[in-house]
Amino acid sequence: MTTSTTTPTLPLTTGVWEPDLAHSSVEFVVRHLGLSKVRGRFGVYSASLTVGDDLADTSLSATVDLSSVDTGNADRDGHLQSADFFNVETHPKMTFVSTGIAERGDDYVLSGDLTVNGTQRPVTFDVELTGLATGPDGNPRAGFSATAELSRKDFGIKFDAPLGADAVLVADKIRVELEIQLVQAELIN
Repeated sequence: MTTSTTTPTLPLTTGVWEPDLAHSSVEFVVRHLGLSKVRGRFGVYSASLTVGDDLADTSLSATVDLSSVDTGNADRDGHLQSADFFNVETHPKMTFVSTGIAERGDDYVLSGDLTVNGTQRPVTFDVELTGLATGPDGNPRAGFSATAELSRKDFGIKFDAPLGADAVLVADKIRVELEIQLVQAELIN
């Protein structure tokens, strides 16, 4: 009797895949006053997924321009760019470099090092392959949703405006939400 093993892979052609920026988003959610969620997004970012023969040979890197933050409020965006939060003047970019990708059921776990405000910490994203399709341009595309929760204090972002009775102006926990549509780099016009 012969047994066969399979090596986990992504259902994508090997090579470099990049986001279709018109159909992708990099967003975050944080609680304000412990009451409501405030959402923001970054308008300028890049990423590169290098798909190998298996998950061990597959890697992802991404860069976000922190000055492109948009929460729908110019004053808040300016405050987020200040030394109280992102410190854009000194650290204009946020970067992510994967250290591993693993299957979890039908989904994936993406581990890597996130650098914000000059501080690097390990972060794990829960990743769902949302589908594969051929775009109107005839090129194959892949959709992914990814989420992670992180502590802003872990990255040296310690702005706290206490409001009494354990309440703060901005929560420490940040939820990162990614909706990414990829296309092979050599096929992007």
